[in-house]
Amino acid sequence: MKKHIYIYSPSSAVRDKASFKRGVARLKAQGHEVEIDEAALASHLRFAGDDETRLAAIHRAAASGADVALISRGGYGLTRILPGIRYKAVAKAIAKGTQFVGVSDFTAFQNALLAQTGAVSWAGPALGADFGTEDEPDEIMLACFDDLLYGQGEGAGWRLGREPAAKQAPDTAPPQGRAKRAGGAPGVPAALEVRDAVLWGGNLAVLASLVGTPWLPAIKGGILFLEDVNEHPYRIERLLTQLLHAGVLAQQKAIVFGQFNGYKLSAHDKGFKLQSVIDWLRGQLKKVPVLTNLPFGHVATKVLLPVGAPVALSVEERDAFLLWGHHH
Repeated sequence: MKKHIYIYSPSSAVRDKASFKRGVARLKAQGHEVEIDEAALASHLRFAGDDETRLAAIHRAAASGADVALISRGGYGLTRILPGIRYKAVAKAIAKGTQFVGVSDFTAFQNALLAQTGAVSWAGPALGADFGTEDEPDEIMLACFDDLLYGQGEGAGWRLGREPAAKQAPDTAPPQGRAKRAGGAPGVPAALEVRDAVLWGGNLAVLASLVGTPWLPAIKGGILFLEDVNEHPYRIERLLTQLLHAGVLAQQKAIVFGQFNGYKLSAHDKGFKLQSVIDWLRGQLKKVPVLTNLPFGHVATKVLLPVGAPVALSVEERDAFLLWGHHH
């Protein structure tokens, strides 16, 4: 069945026109109707047009009646225009069936939308980076996108990252969910079950930039997923510290790390790496499980995640599942 996909650019300018064209061609080859916003390839400084141009593009996407409004790319630009977005119009479009999908800088839009209206959007692919690759797009990403298009997606499963050996932790199960700890790193549940928790989050740097603003959702008892790219582990820790000291992290039922990639360690680190950050965070959040290896982020293999939807989280040994049922 043909679907209507609307392509627009709310953040950085599209510099890689070839990947943009490949992405459009691939979606069309799948039989979809692809509508390209009039300003999708606009350029102003580093942005896809000036602020008013990008705001107008968001509102055209909301008025398009498309099945999916898909960003061309992330980058930077949404945080500076958050006050100008007509959130009620976007939420109304979502209620009528338009699914807003994106990643990276799109985190600002998604969390602001959630904070202002409670509407659900989807953390997922972008046109150029995911559909416009020189090689064939990732099969898992494509399958998850199809699930969204046809209302078939019910959840995502993955294997948790392998943890370094550690002394057995005391049996201190999170009060919000049922958990059983076993041998392994502190904070790693051997079994965990959490129900009716709001899934939210996205790019760590963007999310931290929303602290203290009206655009950060006040989620208590949620499941917070995080990812980032090109951020050294010490910068990741600093961003997490912002959320920790703001009281955000301790109020969640679980923290789920997606993919953190693109950084390079140096001799100066002396063994300080991403696992060091995870271990530190678990030490700070003794009653909140911190899980790893969710297939989401600035990587080819990514699942789609409903930001703002109630979900269930289940863990048995290294098998983890996020379940949300048919959410449309």
